[in-house]
Amino acid sequence: MFFPLKIARRYLFAKRNTNAINIISGISVLGITIGTAALIIVLSVFNGFEELLSKLLGALNPDVKVTPYTGKTFTLEEGLLEKIRNLDGVVAVSETLEEVAFFEYKDKKDFGVIKGVDEYFTTVTILDSTIREGKVVFEKDDSYYAVVGGGMRNKLFIDVDDPFTALAVYMPKRNQRVGAMSQPFRKMFAYPVGTFVNQQDYDQKYILSSIEFTRQLLGAPEECSALEIKLKNGDKDQATINAIRDILGPDFQLKNRYQQDEAFMKLMNVEKWMSFAILVLMMILVSFNMIGSLWMIVLEKKYDISILKSMGTDDTNIRNIFLLEGLLLTLVGIVVGTLLAVGFYWAQTTFGIISFPGGFAFDSYPIALRLSDIFLVWFTVAIIGFLASILPARRAKQVPAMIREE
Repeated sequence: MFFPLKIARRYLFAKRNTNAINIISGISVLGITIGTAALIIVLSVFNGFEELLSKLLGALNPDVKVTPYTGKTFTLEEGLLEKIRNLDGVVAVSETLEEVAFFEYKDKKDFGVIKGVDEYFTTVTILDSTIREGKVVFEKDDSYYAVVGGGMRNKLFIDVDDPFTALAVYMPKRNQRVGAMSQPFRKMFAYPVGTFVNQQDYDQKYILSSIEFTRQLLGAPEECSALEIKLKNGDKDQATINAIRDILGPDFQLKNRYQQDEAFMKLMNVEKWMSFAILVLMMILVSFNMIGSLWMIVLEKKYDISILKSMGTDDTNIRNIFLLEGLLLTLVGIVVGTLLAVGFYWAQTTFGIISFPGGFAFDSYPIALRLSDIFLVWFTVAIIGFLASILPARRAKQVPAMIREE
């Protein structure tokens, strides 16, 4: 066995002459244990939220979304839509048109967003998986229907089981001169038949209906605000995305799933690493306990150090003994902390021990354990432990070879 490691291991498990050293060493290991577990758990919880929110946001997000660089709406040249649909990598293309509108249901009124979709929308997205009550129908037998977000349903007290009460939708007329006898708004009716629950911001303002319904409201029979596209190989199929870009030209921007919510996902990432940095700072504070513990061990073992030097042990090996002592203390904390974190992960995924209050789309806090995060935490904690061992190790090698008895 490596000589400094053998001595360091003996010192780690040896009885101390001073009980305070045992207490400080125990506090050091406990701090490292809790810090390691906390770092892994915090990163795992953020991973869980990231995966959950990506899934929720992605439920109504297409693989690729095409929007104009300028203006809110556009009209495609004849034949371009068919060219995109005929590409090998394209499964379906949905035309959508959305605009802010005023809604009225019985005596309840509120503003929101009406989003008109065509028959391909349920293929491009997984809207069906978000339906909590009712069904998905947008147009049938010359009547228009609506699928409302959960938030809008609650604000307007919409009853999707009432087939006789229609939702009134008001839209300002374009280029309309306001006069005493003029009517500045178009008003149309759609019957609510379903409720979707996806992501709170979306649910609170969106109502889905037929694109023909929305076009009539806007007085824009050919316009759309976006093309939403499903690809065979998902949003990573860059070749197909480039082919779509070539067909449409430079006036349109194409966004994959991540880019459609890029600002939100970046904010989540910033919060994750800020939390990690705060916990690392706490770990650095905890490491001062280990510095004190190792320093006291050096003082207690100064006669042993003197004897070792007298027997020919050089300063490098003396220093390495206490560097390894610090790393062994750190290793104990890392192992126990990792086991605690893995145990918490298992309990949370199995039993959902920390749950959300009612009204959320999920019951318990999401958590996702990633091996890369565990390695990152191990490396970070090991570096902190190593740095905390340097000063006591330097002090140890300064102990003289012979110590005069008083």
